[in-house]
Amino acid sequence: MSLLETDVPVRNIITMAPEKAKALENDVRAKILDMLADREMTISEIHEELQRRGEDKVETTVRHHVTILKDAGLIEIARLEDASGGTLRYYKSNTRVFAYDLPEESADELREAQATAREGVTSLIEQLYREHGERIEAVARELQPCEYCETQHYEEFVVYELLNRALADVSEDGTFDELTDETT
Repeated sequence: MSLLETDVPVRNIITMAPEKAKALENDVRAKILDMLADREMTISEIHEELQRRGEDKVETTVRHHVTILKDAGLIEIARLEDASGGTLRYYKSNTRVFAYDLPEESADELREAQATAREGVTSLIEQLYREHGERIEAVARELQPCEYCETQHYEEFVVYELLNRALADVSEDGTFDELTDETT
């Protein structure tokens, strides 16, 4: 006899390579990504900002965290400068992490907006497959199995990545700000 039985729908989809997920499992690295999202910084500047944010880490530990983020492909060297006796590296994030939870009451408030988004996304996916289906399927065939998953969703992953990258492009090139400024 079951005390509770309910259908649990998928509400969140996270697409991330395992090495990126491992790099983000540390609070300090998440803070570094946040700091580097809007400006490039040196190891010393990152160290100082972490201290300002209450993280008392030695500079070698900060360098270690930056190396992990760089190796995972989440940050890049944005600029090199000659410094007395060496080269100064400036790092910048190529990844934006949103770590929020929508308020519980927002589901009702956003229900119509979600329906509109669903219609638009459905139409967009149909268009993607009409115009690029063969390429999507070809890339999906090249993917390696997920180390955590028994069932593989290769094409679905490729489409999510396309949508994610398109959203990042819209954010990065200022289109999102322009569109939201026009409607408010």
